[in-house]
Amino acid sequence: MKLWLRRIHLGLALISGLFLLIVSLTGAVMIYAKDIQHLIEPAKWQVTPQKNLMYYDELIQNVQAQTKQKITFFMPEQAPNAAWQFRLANKRYASVNPYSGSVLNVYESTDTIYGFAMGLHRWLLFENSKGEKTFRNWMSVCALLLLINVLLGFYLWVKPKNRVKRLAIKPKAKFRVLMYQLHTVLGVYFFIPLMLIAFTGMAFNWKTQTQSVLEFVTLNKVEQRPKAPKVITPSQAALNYNQAIKNAENVFPDGKLYRVYLPKKDDEAIALRMQNPAESHAYSWVWTNPFTGKVLNSFDASKTNFTTQAWNFKYKFHIGDFAGPIVQFLWLLIALSLAFFIVSGVYFWLKRHKWK
Repeated sequence: MKLWLRRIHLGLALISGLFLLIVSLTGAVMIYAKDIQHLIEPAKWQVTPQKNLMYYDELIQNVQAQTKQKITFFMPEQAPNAAWQFRLANKRYASVNPYSGSVLNVYESTDTIYGFAMGLHRWLLFENSKGEKTFRNWMSVCALLLLINVLLGFYLWVKPKNRVKRLAIKPKAKFRVLMYQLHTVLGVYFFIPLMLIAFTGMAFNWKTQTQSVLEFVTLNKVEQRPKAPKVITPSQAALNYNQAIKNAENVFPDGKLYRVYLPKKDDEAIALRMQNPAESHAYSWVWTNPFTGKVLNSFDASKTNFTTQAWNFKYKFHIGDFAGPIVQFLWLLIALSLAFFIVSGVYFWLKRHKWK
């Protein structure tokens, strides 16, 4: 039985190894990608803070005039020296100085270190002629194989006797023995984080299936936010983004504004995505009338049940951005450990089958 489990453990690693190696390295890069990008190209991503931000109406008009594109959403930054990012109708992005309204950089998502690494991490940067990212499912399959393999590896360690004694690393041991010890010890220590990282990775693509698993485990349902309300366009239609966004922010005065979605049609509301103090990420919403500024509806995700908050926590957990720089560095080690497991596993296989 042990022999067959080892073979399955190895076989799954060989099937998914190359793709998991890509996932490992790109995941490690993504942890600090934005910091690196801002460091090497500060003129495109950083601005000099000034006393007042430009009014939203004027800012939006300036960006649309310079880019010749409608804006679908934009992301205000909390840091006063950070440029704001605008998503354009042609699916490109614009980095903008929120004090002057000047466009600093227009770019594709994959032009940045983070965007390139994420595209490679999640769909191997491949899109077909219809714009479909067909490798999303395969990368999710690899994450599932990783989850199964982590469970198999843990079982192979826990089943024999003297399991605690085998959690020792002897630096002076032969290279092959040292590699095996590191493979075992790191696999045991990173067992739970690796499983949860693999599961949350699948949740970005297989939302229905992974949500069902969470609901089964927690014996509760994920609460869905309400649908965006519609508006009636007045005969004298004049957009008033300033008042609409200000009124929306007043709904959650202690919240942080994360993203503002502008209406694509005349009957659509402005949607603000906000992060309330009790939230790990921005999952609260406010909808306002873009003409009158009237608040139409709101959704406070911080007051949802445990299952919903656990589901919403998946993004922050997956990237290790939830408890400061120490956890971020730990997630970097975990991401790189996956590459080590793949490389060391192949090494063991080659040593066992040398020239056979």
